[in-house]
Amino acid sequence: MSVIDLMRARHSVRAFDRRPVAREALLRVLEAAQLAPTACNNQPWRLIVVDTPAMLQALAACYPAGWFRSAPAVIVACAVPAEGWCRNDGKNHAEIDVAIVVDHLILAAAEAGLGTCWVCAFDAAKARAALALPAGEHPVVLVPIGHPAPGETSAPRHLQRKPLEALVRWVSAAPGPGQA
Repeated sequence: MSVIDLMRARHSVRAFDRRPVAREALLRVLEAAQLAPTACNNQPWRLIVVDTPAMLQALAACYPAGWFRSAPAVIVACAVPAEGWCRNDGKNHAEIDVAIVVDHLILAAAEAGLGTCWVCAFDAAKARAALALPAGEHPVVLVPIGHPAPGETSAPRHLQRKPLEALVRWVSAAPGPGQA
């Protein structure tokens, strides 16, 4: 499958079966994350794989949506701002780098037939406490990961995308597609 076809097929999964994710599959997904580009190659991120019932329950307290509890594993993506590259105006890119890492991770999971969902609406303070994160390491994204449940019906949202003309502006001598 081409990368663009994979991107079209990937969607947020909100129902998982209880089968554990094979360690080899998780390692493959984590390797894809490791390969993600980061500003100045600083790699200001950490991933925490949570797959024990007690820790999954602790994370569920951070994001109480019922479907979240069905995932057999959750990958917590954290930023380490002290390691992030800063632009001249002071903008720290650690969280941007985390976003790129998570994108690589979810695409690799989709390629492996695993479902994921990007979760940012969680209680970061509870997640920090549950995971006993060291100072300077901040949870940014929770990624439940597992085998989609039979009949899982979340539809790909690319069908709801705005047209490129609404999102892209060309600043060049040559007109872009659809421009005269």
